[in-house]
Amino acid sequence: MYSSIPAEAGLLSGDNGCYGSYGGSFIPEILVPAFEEITACFEAVKHDEAFWQAYCSLLADYSGRPTPLTYADRLTEHFGRARIYVKREDLNHTGAHKLNNALGQAMLAKRMGKTRLIAETGAGQHGVATATVAAKLGLSATIYMGREDMERQYANVFWMRRLGADVVPVDYGSRTLKDAINEALRDWVSSFETTHYVLGTASGAHPFPAIVAFFQSIIGIEAKEQVLGVAGRLPDRVYACVGGGSNAIGVFQAFLPHDEVRLIGVEAGGQGKRSGRHAARIAYGEGKPGVAQGYRTLFLQDGDGQMLDTYSIAAGLDYVGVSPILADLAERKRVEFEAATDDEVIEALELVMKTEGLIPALESTHAFAGAFKQIADSSKSDVIVINMSGRGDKDIFNVAEGLRDEGWTAFIQRKSGQYGG
Repeated sequence: MYSSIPAEAGLLSGDNGCYGSYGGSFIPEILVPAFEEITACFEAVKHDEAFWQAYCSLLADYSGRPTPLTYADRLTEHFGRARIYVKREDLNHTGAHKLNNALGQAMLAKRMGKTRLIAETGAGQHGVATATVAAKLGLSATIYMGREDMERQYANVFWMRRLGADVVPVDYGSRTLKDAINEALRDWVSSFETTHYVLGTASGAHPFPAIVAFFQSIIGIEAKEQVLGVAGRLPDRVYACVGGGSNAIGVFQAFLPHDEVRLIGVEAGGQGKRSGRHAARIAYGEGKPGVAQGYRTLFLQDGDGQMLDTYSIAAGLDYVGVSPILADLAERKRVEFEAATDDEVIEALELVMKTEGLIPALESTHAFAGAFKQIADSSKSDVIVINMSGRGDKDIFNVAEGLRDEGWTAFIQRKSGQYGG
């Protein structure tokens, strides 16, 4: 796909794992050997052209990259403002950007001689991607998932198990992503000699934010080349949803050197700022610096430093923290943050489906909603890129509920009756 490692890959490596005042590595002593091993391996592959070519070949032949940049002509016509282009990560194998990182980390695991992968997942897409690459590369896989997220994303649970992975429910705390991460770390403490932890987002202790940024950089590298080809210039704005931050960092980093390109991350506004039911750490200004899960970043926490429960209609966005890379970029005002509420997301989803025939994941729809909220202050000469990080078929239960679809409710009731529910 690329004759050499692009300059944008690894652009966000950070010094000693620190990004401004965020990042770092705050880990138990027992995990120090595991982190030293993966750090050394990652430092080697960052400059290994043969590894990069093998990675790109698998992305092309197995995942279907490069993903297209689609001109949203009817959305553009609907608003009568900026030209809107959509980066189609939903067309990756498994339906989301998550495979980019899972495949790269599975290759790292093989290089280190590991035979087992573990992962955490919220929306389930990272879990599916990890289970998929484990099957492809002949590794075993265990996926940790909060019970709440399992209920919301059971279709992905089904596919993970069919792919041969062991899916372990997490039944404490908020039973969502942060608890799944905690449980995966507990597993790793006792198994790291044979096991690699495929962290799915650009968070956690160093070197994980850098690793995820490196493998997800392929999104922005492609998008930059594509938009220059179709629009003849760089975009004015790039939008991406932000949970932990992997897809946002993936698409943003190629544009970071270009100050004229505004980068906007859209967090989960849930039921609104005053409701206390959201996951907007930066947009609502409620994230406070703290150390948890091996790194320092902005977390939603109370006055005693206890992590607050989060909420979003999108299971992949209800994480209590945010990537230290994005926390630093926000502090430096290089990345702007917006929040989209559940209602705004459902409204945006209906519009995207009916004008473009696209079905974005609820996570990705936050990026659309954020762009739509700001599009009034754009002109017809402007160019906008929206990263569609995943497809929405996994969200059918949540979307049907959000749309109050009576036909779907009746269907579920019939099926429940057939199975004695």
